[in-house]
Amino acid sequence: MIIPVILAGGSGTRLWPLSRKLYPKQLLPLLDDHTLVQNTMGRLKGLAEVGDPVVICNEEHRFIIAEQLRGMGVSPSAIILEPVGRNTAPAVAVAAMRIEQADPDAVMLVLPADHLIKDTAQFHAAVGQGGRFAAQGRLVTFGIVPDAPETGYGYIRQGRPIESEGADLPARTIDRFVEKPDLATAQSYVDSGEYFWNSGMFMFHVRTVLDELGRFAPDIVQACAQALSRSTLDLDFLRLDRDAFADCPENSIDYAVMEQTDRGVVVPLSCGWNDLGSWDALWQAGAKDGNGNVAIGDVLLCDVHNSFLHAETRLLAAVGLENHIVVETSDAVLVSPRDRVQEVKEIVNRLKAENRIEAVSHKKVFRPWGHYESIGDGSRYQVKRISVVPGQVLSLQKHFHRAEHWVVVQGTALVTRDGEDILLRENESVYLPLGAVHRLANPGKIPLELIEVQVGSYLGEDDIVRFEDAYGR
Repeated sequence: MIIPVILAGGSGTRLWPLSRKLYPKQLLPLLDDHTLVQNTMGRLKGLAEVGDPVVICNEEHRFIIAEQLRGMGVSPSAIILEPVGRNTAPAVAVAAMRIEQADPDAVMLVLPADHLIKDTAQFHAAVGQGGRFAAQGRLVTFGIVPDAPETGYGYIRQGRPIESEGADLPARTIDRFVEKPDLATAQSYVDSGEYFWNSGMFMFHVRTVLDELGRFAPDIVQACAQALSRSTLDLDFLRLDRDAFADCPENSIDYAVMEQTDRGVVVPLSCGWNDLGSWDALWQAGAKDGNGNVAIGDVLLCDVHNSFLHAETRLLAAVGLENHIVVETSDAVLVSPRDRVQEVKEIVNRLKAENRIEAVSHKKVFRPWGHYESIGDGSRYQVKRISVVPGQVLSLQKHFHRAEHWVVVQGTALVTRDGEDILLRENESVYLPLGAVHRLANPGKIPLELIEVQVGSYLGEDDIVRFEDAYGR
């Protein structure tokens, strides 16, 4: 049985301002109507002998991930929550241990949640080929046949060919892994025909990868085993023990195992792959007009060529641009030459250093019960639009530094205020004084929309005391 392991814990800082810490790129519909994690799940359809996936993600994204999987009709065997990021080797180790408990003969198919694969048939063929090697105790990585000298990818130098029945391209032994090169070196790799791009996708038998992790990274195995043995179930999520997992060394599966093992195999793959790791990558993957532009949203262009332009909330007009990226959101605008988009992460680092909220979240913030969006603020006040999904209930809470006014715009609200239940309909309102113990619920059949006006000396989201919460926060 093949068990997909979806690595969905990245932050995607190079796609700021669309991708942010609390809502990163794998959760966004960047290419079509589905998000990247949904597209990753979708391309598994049609593979033979595939079981329910294991998903590994950050705590902050758990409810969004779960909802997006439900939207695809996917029931994961586990959603494992990483309390802190520790790169891919610990994630693979924990997933292998978890899978082995249920099926000691399983083969893992490890997939990042944020990649593009255009040719699903070629992907399926490569997985079938890789599965045969994994069943033989080999550690399989998928090498992308390069079509350009990319400097943003690592490379794999292929060794001798291995017999691959029915494959268009034979699998190879691995000569060595190579770090991201400069342009001239990357061109020499492509010209030689001896190198693949390192895709970050793998297949292993669970026992094989655990054995090799035990050989080369026993400290990772020990820490992950402790984190898993002390894990707890939280609703539909498996929460790893924070202290044990925090003690785990941070390392990638490439460094920890693949660059050291003698069991490695690279399966060639030519499938229109892109890791969507930058705005230029999105330009490459997007549908272009006659001038080579990718334009999304309300965009008006005059003499613009080979550029990527994304408008989220208003008209974006551009004149005379060549090879540029322009991305507009409700609270930030990014402008960059296409050949310098890797430096976007420096902007994010500066925002973090200045404690700017734009590095962390969008104006629309998603919660397990729905979402809220800041629509205005000033000295001692803030205005939000709140949307609550039918049947959902917010936590029973109070604030020390602010009072709140709620006005219902659509739907029905059931408000609890200091033990009193109040039913509100459209155009009705309620006042929640500072310190009042309160709760909001949507008992109706349609989304509840309301306007919240906060007034007080401190309006941060951390001014909250929860007494009861259906989501375990």
